[in-house]
Amino acid sequence: MQILTKRSLLQPLCFFCLLLATQSCTDLSVEEFDSVVIDEDGPPAPGEAGQLVDGVYDGLSTFTDQANTYSLFEHPSDELIPPTRGVDWGDNGVWRTLHAHTWDPTHAQVLNAWNTLNQRIYNTAEILAANPSAEDEAHGRFLQGFFMWHVLDLYGVVPFREFGEGVDVLPRVISRSDAIDLAISQVEASIDNLPSAGPGENIQGTKAAAYSMLTRMYLNKAVYKADNPAGPYDHNADDLQKVIDYADMVTDEGYSFDPNYFEIFEAGSDNEPILVSNQGTPQNRWMMTLHYSQNPSGWNGFTTLADFYNAFDPEDPRIGREPTPDGTASSGIGVGFLQGQQVTDEGNELIDTRTQQPLFFTEDVGLAGVPTNAGVRVIKYHPARSGKYILIRYAESQLNKAEAQLRLGDAAGALETVNTMRATRGTPELGSIDLDGMLMERGFELYWEGLRRVDQIRFGTFTDTWDEKTVTDPTRVLFPIPQQALDSNPNLEQNPGY
Repeated sequence: MQILTKRSLLQPLCFFCLLLATQSCTDLSVEEFDSVVIDEDGPPAPGEAGQLVDGVYDGLSTFTDQANTYSLFEHPSDELIPPTRGVDWGDNGVWRTLHAHTWDPTHAQVLNAWNTLNQRIYNTAEILAANPSAEDEAHGRFLQGFFMWHVLDLYGVVPFREFGEGVDVLPRVISRSDAIDLAISQVEASIDNLPSAGPGENIQGTKAAAYSMLTRMYLNKAVYKADNPAGPYDHNADDLQKVIDYADMVTDEGYSFDPNYFEIFEAGSDNEPILVSNQGTPQNRWMMTLHYSQNPSGWNGFTTLADFYNAFDPEDPRIGREPTPDGTASSGIGVGFLQGQQVTDEGNELIDTRTQQPLFFTEDVGLAGVPTNAGVRVIKYHPARSGKYILIRYAESQLNKAEAQLRLGDAAGALETVNTMRATRGTPELGSIDLDGMLMERGFELYWEGLRRVDQIRFGTFTDTWDEKTVTDPTRVLFPIPQQALDSNPNLEQNPGY
């Protein structure tokens, strides 16, 4: 974050954030910049705790952008590809290099995610230094653990400075192993004083949000404790049992599976959302994939890969629903995976305005020189019916539970947990499940929700190859420390491979 002295209350925006804004006209997100006024001869003075809490929750909007944090978690995975069509989405290769695993320490989005996430951690330190009430302190601890998890997962270390330390104090560097312990302890310490709230559009942390984050943290703890970030990983039985216990606590807070999968992402959803962003709409999620000729006119960007799409059982309702054209805005757009001939809001054949040919989405897609109609599009948030952007939802905690059961040797229990979800969704039940099947199930349920990279690393498939991705370098399980950060803090060391 910016630290301002009394002699310098007005500072220009960070050059690198301006650079990002010029990279693509397809970015609707505007990042806010917090400032703290300090006396040149004393420590910074924190603001009012309640207002600070609200401000950090507002900062969850960073996850709704199609770039930066979201892109680091999704683009390197096997479920999303960013094709360049002519010059569209070229952007000096920032998207292609993420998919191809050829990024380096100067990558703009690696830097922007680093700056934003670490800024949020510092903001939470300000909350805890502001003489907060018990509930505000709980929110500060929950948020600190939440953001710390993202940094340690992506970069393998967490730089940290207490709020009262001056700008001349270089942030100390917390190792990945110590950082996950600290993140867990902060979230666990928040539970007693967080509110207990059932399903709905909760814009601030609750007991269920803390329980759910803890299922994620404990499930991945073996990854963060490993001597080699690329594995192998030794899952501790006690940690796996905590995943199960915390997942059950989420259920006890009143959450359940929604029988209509796509209604989860619509306004008024009342079963599965645990934590949502209160800033704007999830419009980036449909704009980044819809074609120019659709209504609304999208940016004709990201698609899924043919192999990922074809892995679905055609009888699985999570693969999508056909549009129901009735002449109202966006009724010509279906939900799930959009493949084949697209239609207008009146049900007529939609024409690609660039080629004057019928708009037919093909399965095959590449990274460069791609036709305007190539690639299966993905719509979870429908433009006409979307709710708030979901950051945490119930199904993840239950899939975390099922995986923990399986890793503990309880295949029958894992199968029951998965089939309970499938039966509620109207999806054909499975006869058995193993680790390969569990990874596939997580993809079927959680696609494009920002977790695929984390799952692939834990299951050991992140170094495999897939369409347009041939790099198998195991050091890519971590992103590099941005060069700018290395230059400004000698306590940091670059990750291996960079």
